[in-house]
Formats: sequence, C-alpha cells, structure tokens
Amino acid sequence: MTKKLELLAPAGSPEKLKYAIQYGADAVYAGIPDFSMRYRINKFTEKSLKEAVEYVHKYNKKIYVTVNIYAHNIHIKKIEKHLKFLKNLNIDGVIVADPGIINLIKKHLPKVDIHLSTQANTTNWQAAKFWYDQGVKRIVLAREITLEDITEIKKNVPKLELEYFVHGAMCMSYSGRCVLSKWMANRSANLGDCAQPCRWKYKQVASSRYNVSSMRVEDQKGEYEIDLEEDSQGTYFFNSKDLNLLNYLDELQKAGVVSFKIEGRNKSVYYLTTVVKSYRKVLNAIVQKIPKQKENKITKEAQKDLGDLMHRGYTTGFLLGNEPEHNFSKSHEDSPYEFVGEIVKSEGNLVKIVPHNAIYKKDKLEIIAKEKNIPIKIKSILDENKKEVKSAHGGQDKYYYLEIDKKNVKPMSLLRKHT
Repeated sequence: MTKKLELLAPAGSPEKLKYAIQYGADAVYAGIPDFSMRYRINKFTEKSLKEAVEYVHKYNKKIYVTVNIYAHNIHIKKIEKHLKFLKNLNIDGVIVADPGIINLIKKHLPKVDIHLSTQANTTNWQAAKFWYDQGVKRIVLAREITLEDITEIKKNVPKLELEYFVHGAMCMSYSGRCVLSKWMANRSANLGDCAQPCRWKYKQVASSRYNVSSMRVEDQKGEYEIDLEEDSQGTYFFNSKDLNLLNYLDELQKAGVVSFKIEGRNKSVYYLTTVVKSYRKVLNAIVQKIPKQKENKITKEAQKDLGDLMHRGYTTGFLLGNEPEHNFSKSHEDSPYEFVGEIVKSEGNLVKIVPHNAIYKKDKLEIIAKEKNIPIKIKSILDENKKEVKSAHGGQDKYYYLEIDKKNVKPMSLLRKHT
C-alpha cells in the first residue's frame, strides 16, 4: 500500500483556506502578516487563525502556521508573544527558516512539529541531517534541487519528512532570498513584503549620463538603470515561468517526498481550487494504483485545466537538472477564461453569487464544482432585491442572483466565463 501522500495548499485568507479544504487539500499553510512570507495580501489575524484551526480540524485536515521571516532583533519579542498565543491553538506544525526562531519554538511550543522553510535553502543531505538533529521533523526542500538530490537526501536521512513545491511561481533568486525588492522599492522580500520587480516590464532608453543605451523600469522615474539586451517590444527578463510538476508526482513520491506543496497565497480562489482539484485527482490515481493508461488520461485532463488558468508558461524548474525557463515576451500567457464569481447559495435554478468581474446575460459561463465543470446558460440576472438587471459587477460588496438552466448547484462552486 502506497503511503498516504499529502497535498498541501496555500491559504492567504480564511476564505481561501475553506476553499482549499473543500476542494481536496489534506493540509493548508497560513500565517499572520507580521511573521509570514506574505505580508501585504494576507488577511489573517490571530482571531481568524484560531477559527481557521478549528475549521480545518473539523474536517480532520492539518494546518501549518508560517513564522518564516528572517527575523531582526526588533521582531523577537513580538514573535515570542505570538508563539505563546499559538501554544493554545493545537496547530499541526510551524514553518520556520531562522535558527533563532527554531530555538524559541522549542522553548514555547515543545510539542509542535517543526517544518523547515524552503527559505533555509536545504540542498544536500548533510544540511538535512543537521536540521533533523536540531529537532526538525520536516524540510521544505529548496526548489533548486533535482530528483536525484531528493533521492539521496531521503536515503541518508530516512526518518526526515520531505516536502517539495510542485506548482506555482518560481523566484528569480535563490529560493526567494532576494534583495531586489528592498533595493528598488524599499520592501524586503525576506520579511514577506516583496514588490516583485522581477515581474515588471523593462524597456530601453537613452542614457545621457553614460552616452550608451541602458535599461530602466518602465513604471518608475529613471532611478534604476541596468544594461540589458531586448527586442523592440521590451522584455520581462527576470520573469521565470511557473512551476508545474503534475507529470512527475509519481517520481517524486518514489524519491521520498510525502508532502506536495502548492504556491500561491496571493492567488484567487479560482486559481486555488483549480490547482488543488488537478493535483488531487492525480495523487488519488497514484495512491489507488490505477492502470497507467487511465492515470495518464487523468493527468492529461488535469493538465488541460491548469493550462486554462492565467500563468507565465510552465516549467519543470530544476527537478530534471535543467535551468528553469523564463518568459521574456510577456508577463502572462493568455487564458481562454475569466473568473467571474462565487456561488454562496442555491435554490432550485436560482443561485446567489458574489461577482468578481462583469457578468452579462449573453456570457458563456461554466460552474466550477468539486467534481467537474458544468456549462450553464443565464436566463436572467437579478440584483439584491431580485429585480432584473442587465449585468452584475464585482467590487461593489453586493450580492446578485442568476437564474440558470441548472438546478441545485452546491455552495462554494465558482463561475468562469469564456473570454
């Protein structure tokens, strides 16, 4: 019997956490902004984190709390206070990168599993053994290591749990330890506040200072100049493609990975549910040991769903020993769909929705449900007072109702439209 494989999903907000659990994640990772590698787009407070733990455990799933910033002296007292708070939450693990914080966790949370963050850059078995000897139960391996590296680490430290990123954004710097954001925007990536200058577009300008061509950030005022080649359209020269290892889950499991991690606490619930569903299907096929031909069909269908998302192009990263590809021509690949809303309630063929983008009666919509996607037709659009209107729009903190040609749609389904 194949050992249970954990699908670990990001939770950038209490709402996203619930979607991750409902769509098939075995565990989620989350944290409050001050001590987490996601600072600005992070809606957790200590109160909502407590509620999140209760929600996850209600479904017999796990939650790992991120305390993985590289702490400065000014953070230590606040972190100790937070750890004392976490002691009463019955969390399943804490993700940490800083050895000083590891010592604090041992002091304040002696019974909680310690997971070493990918920020710690573990790339060899001697480093893995060192951390294991310090009391670390699981290591989130650096994205830069290969399948062969993973096998060797597991062979030499067999009792150590290995976690590996299988999907999401790749950093242009070594496992996210980047100073570019701090230099260019005075926002520290290593304190969870990255401005993502690697995703900006750069263009060529004449430099009177050096009398040569140079590069400048397109949306800045000329402060940053870098020598660079480009074509006539400009370039996204830092813009690495997104990681996608859906086709290699079986190989990763055989190499010793027990937790398959999805990146994306900043992404939408549409992105989150689609990725979780796709990886859940393939992991289930592996665990159930279904015939290879059928597994390949499931994987192919799941890859199509991932391809329909907005992404930067996909790469296998460093897993196969190659340098990961970059998308120099544009920030994202075009998607044939747009996420337009969440379904919060259903009565017959009337669904109550929270719109995220514009919806018109003529739109070709699909319901994204846990089991499958369902094409639907809109018969009418109603406002909060159930009066017919021509369209529904997001960003207004309003509910709308859609009369559709399907009945009894489950809450927490999503809506997308063909673009």
